Amino acid sequence: MMTLATECLSILQLSDTHILASSDATLLGVDTAYYFRAVLARAFADHPRFDLIMLTGDLAQDPISPSYQYLLQHISQYGVPTVCLPGNHDDYALMQRVLNTELVSCRKQVLLGNWQIINLNSQIIGEEGGYLDAGELSFLSASLKAYPDRHALVAVHHHSLPTESYWMDTMMISNSDAFWEILKSHRQVKALVNGHIHQEMEAQIANVRILGTPSTCFQFKPKSLGFALDETSPAYRHLQLYTDGRIATQVKRLPEALVGLQHTPHGY
Repeated sequence: MMTLATECLSILQLSDTHILASSDATLLGVDTAYYFRAVLARAFADHPRFDLIMLTGDLAQDPISPSYQYLLQHISQYGVPTVCLPGNHDDYALMQRVLNTELVSCRKQVLLGNWQIINLNSQIIGEEGGYLDAGELSFLSASLKAYPDRHALVAVHHHSLPTESYWMDTMMISNSDAFWEILKSHRQVKALVNGHIHQEMEAQIANVRILGTPSTCFQFKPKSLGFALDETSPAYRHLQLYTDGRIATQVKRLPEALVGLQHTPHGY
């Protein structure tokens, strides 16, 4: 945990793990469980410590208890506090029951050092796109008002800015304007991180950095009209949150090729 002598917080973001019901099953030819473990191990090999792990949605492709138990088992081995939020493929109610230990949870708010981390649910049950309902927006606003002197990092699964991939941008947060109205009205918000897009993205609005993070398994081809896959390796994002509000971040990829990917124009 962060102390007054620590220069910054070290955070690991993993996204779109797409764990399947059977550990030997594949999705689009990819062993998602293997790559989840490999990316997690690589992150800890690369960095001496993490203060927090964030799993930003689409944790399971098969949203049943064994999928979430698998994630819980492997994440818990590292002994780092972990927070999880849902994506469009997840069963959030089940996530909250299974991922509910002292170490791994679906907590919506984390206070670390002089930072506040806010985790939002953008899921619309049964749909691929995202939406932040009145309760989520109210929670965001209230949390920011409660801690005006803490720098804030906001996390959500769906993206709120276009990626220039037409098919993917039909699945954005549909009420992004209302979302951004809140973010821009609180200057302590330093960054917004998301998953969903299976590719790296960085942009900035006002003082807020928008950071899209690749998947721990397969990636989507950038700037594509229709569904298309990319051979780029699985990845994680490392975030360093400094006491003065600065953020240093880097996406790091596995130093091995993605194996088994089956290209298809039809999605999954």
